[in-house]
Amino acid sequence: MLVIKSIDRLGRDYTEILEQWGIITKKRKAAIVVLDMPLLDTRQGRDLTGRLISDIVLQLLSYVAQTERENIRQRQLEGIAAAKAKGVHFGPAAQTLPEGFESLRRAWRDREMTLREAADACGLPKSTFYDAARRMEASAGHL
Repeated sequence: MLVIKSIDRLGRDYTEILEQWGIITKKRKAAIVVLDMPLLDTRQGRDLTGRLISDIVLQLLSYVAQTERENIRQRQLEGIAAAKAKGVHFGPAAQTLPEGFESLRRAWRDREMTLREAADACGLPKSTFYDAARRMEASAGHL
C-alpha cells in the first residue's frame, strides 16, 4: 500500500500521474491512499462503480494539478521578468576584486606567473580568479 498526501506527489504532470497510478494499482497490484482525497482510496470500492468513480476523480485531479503547476510557473516567470525590468539583481552580490587584481591578471596572461601564483597573490581560489579574469576580459572585449 502506498500512502501519499496529495495526488500531485505521483508525478510532474497529468500524463506522469496517470502512468504512475496505473503502474502502482494495476502492475504492482498495490493500493493507493491519497490522504487529502478519500475518494481515491483504492483499498475500498474495487467494484466497477468504485473504479469508475476513482478513475474520473483521478483524471480530474491530475488535470487540476498540472494546470496549477503551469499557472505557478507562468506567474513565476512574469514575476522574474517584472523584477528584472525594475533592475533587481538575482543571485549573490558581486565580489569586489582585491587591489592589484588587474596587474596580476596581466602578469598571468603574459605568462609571468602561474594561475595558482596569481590567485594566491590575490587571496582568491584559482577558479574565482580565473572566472573574474574571464569576465573582465569579456567586458573589455579582450577575448
